[in-house]
Amino acid sequence: MTSVSTEPRNTDDAASTGAQTSAPTGGSAAQRERRRRILDATISLAAEGGFDAVQMRAVAEQAEVALGTLYRYFPSKIHLLVSALAREFTKDVDRSAIRATPGETAHERIMYVLNRRTRALQKQPKLTEALVRAFMFADQSVTGEIHEVGTSLTTVIARAMHGTPDHGEVTEEEAAIIRIISDVWLSALISWVTGRMDEKDVEKSIDVAVRLLLR
Repeated sequence: MTSVSTEPRNTDDAASTGAQTSAPTGGSAAQRERRRRILDATISLAAEGGFDAVQMRAVAEQAEVALGTLYRYFPSKIHLLVSALAREFTKDVDRSAIRATPGETAHERIMYVLNRRTRALQKQPKLTEALVRAFMFADQSVTGEIHEVGTSLTTVIARAMHGTPDHGEVTEEEAAIIRIISDVWLSALISWVTGRMDEKDVEKSIDVAVRLLLR
């Protein structure tokens, strides 16, 4: 199973994820718009038909870009889907940067952000199945995109842990805790996608891990 990295995101200069594909805020306005359309098309197709529905030609047609252009941005459907997942997590980073996470304790705040993201994913099971499968199948060529997912998740959990939107770099111990929480969350999500856990089991599994790690 692919594990996420635990380096906090620099929100002023988002980490690059590899090729031309990866810098969401980089490139010209036309390039950013083209990338947005491609990821929108990817999410739309995945939400309707799951992993198998995301075909490069179908994405290119729906995004209104040439197939060759699509491949220059994203070499494979795995790159497409993991980049789409990274963009979803960026929304959580942006949200956590403008207001503090609700909750009186670190446990409550971390569970708040993880449960909110989990429930959002569970509302779109075909999309989530596609995103999780892509994350599981990712190899070294997708390291940049995986890193972006990891840094976003780390940033959100670190801010929740400390209860402040402007929390800086995490300590080595905090990074280790966040890495384990992230891996437990991902594992529980995979179990939900594959039918081995229901929604309550997922929340309970994450809750137990967070409680134990924050003792």
